[in-house]
Amino acid sequence: MSFSSIPAAATRAAGATDEAAEFEIEPGTVVDRRTRRWYGVTVFALLALGVGVLTREPGLLLTSAFGIAFAGYGQFTSPPPVEVSVERSISDDAPDTDDTVAVTVTVRNESDRTMPDLRLVDGVPPKMTVVEGSPRVATALRPGQETTFTYSLRARRGRHEFEPTTVLARDASGATERRGTVDAPDTVGCEASLPSQSVAFPLRSQTTRHTGRFPADTGGPGVEFYATREYRPGDPLNRVDWNRTARTGDLTTVQYRVERSVSVVLVVDARQAAYAAPAPQGRTALDAAVDAAGHAYVSLTDAGHDVGLTALSPTDCWLSPGNGDEHRVRAREFLSTEPALSPSGPDAETNLYAAVQRIRRRAPTDAQIVVFSPLTDDHVAGAAIRLDANGHRTTVISPDPTADDSAGHRLAGVRRSLRLADLRQRDIPVVDWDGTEPFPHALVRWDGGSR
Repeated sequence: MSFSSIPAAATRAAGATDEAAEFEIEPGTVVDRRTRRWYGVTVFALLALGVGVLTREPGLLLTSAFGIAFAGYGQFTSPPPVEVSVERSISDDAPDTDDTVAVTVTVRNESDRTMPDLRLVDGVPPKMTVVEGSPRVATALRPGQETTFTYSLRARRGRHEFEPTTVLARDASGATERRGTVDAPDTVGCEASLPSQSVAFPLRSQTTRHTGRFPADTGGPGVEFYATREYRPGDPLNRVDWNRTARTGDLTTVQYRVERSVSVVLVVDARQAAYAAPAPQGRTALDAAVDAAGHAYVSLTDAGHDVGLTALSPTDCWLSPGNGDEHRVRAREFLSTEPALSPSGPDAETNLYAAVQRIRRRAPTDAQIVVFSPLTDDHVAGAAIRLDANGHRTTVISPDPTADDSAGHRLAGVRRSLRLADLRQRDIPVVDWDGTEPFPHALVRWDGGSR
């Protein structure tokens, strides 16, 4: 994309120019600012002039004349027009999570003037991290000349749009700088990939009417021994315990543990509080929860259960419990592109009571609930208790976003531990998970078992 400078009103008053400072510039406009590069020379020249007049020293008067000439040169020059084109080449615009994406930026001087001091900062998507190289470049370009620089980003789940490139041009004296933006729209879409292998995911025992692969606390047809009872007319002959009949003369029928399928709703905490991370550039609890939800979905559907997805967020979202290849595609899209699970976080507050009520209305009456939340406050813990009390057997998966580098962070960790203990005392299973380790490892270590 190209951009031609259109100076915005008059040049602003002189002020300090910090190259690291950031200020918003409307697209299609430029802002001229005076630097303080020659302020020291001006002060020295005036001081030398004053002292030279008082002392009548020709050397000081000559020195002041040179200083005033240099300072005047800086005042009467202007920066070149910011007429540049920016083209961005992306190695992979649909990477997998945590892949490295190489970005190559080509900048060309489209004006008829030399740019002696040109500086650019590419508009890196806010939620992507630079892992190699730099999105900044400083160069000089003659008319029609171009330069190229490359840097690498780490892909994160979601759809990421590049922001406009910031351009800064100075004249040869460096006394005035001109800032503008170049709109070069590009997008990187990173879909969450569901794991290829399932792991044993703990569910709580219950009785449903649908046959599946989850052991229920009832006897009947199956493969695992459950109990024996007195023979009743009509019992299949292949379920009679003939060995016992031969010993005692009494007819008894063998019962096996019935396997039932379960409807499960996976609930991801996507409130603003769930975007906590142990470090400024660390993985957020929301990203860890989405990863864990993907593992849980694959494991539970492979076991024959119907699984749905939703989120606790200001944005209403719902994927009804289901199974099969088509449903799996919809689940992957949900975890990848659902606005409620955006990596940038919501701007509005979440009405948690209304969100829980929506889940209760939509979920099957016998559905189990699995809540994925860092439990950074009491609200979600209370919601899990209410869901469990209303007949939805609830399990909590909690990625730990706390750190121990300060007293405040350690206190937050203690409070979170107390919430976990309170849930366990209420017989709600909790998986306390360090979000930096693979989620299947946390399930293997968990000694809570199925309830």
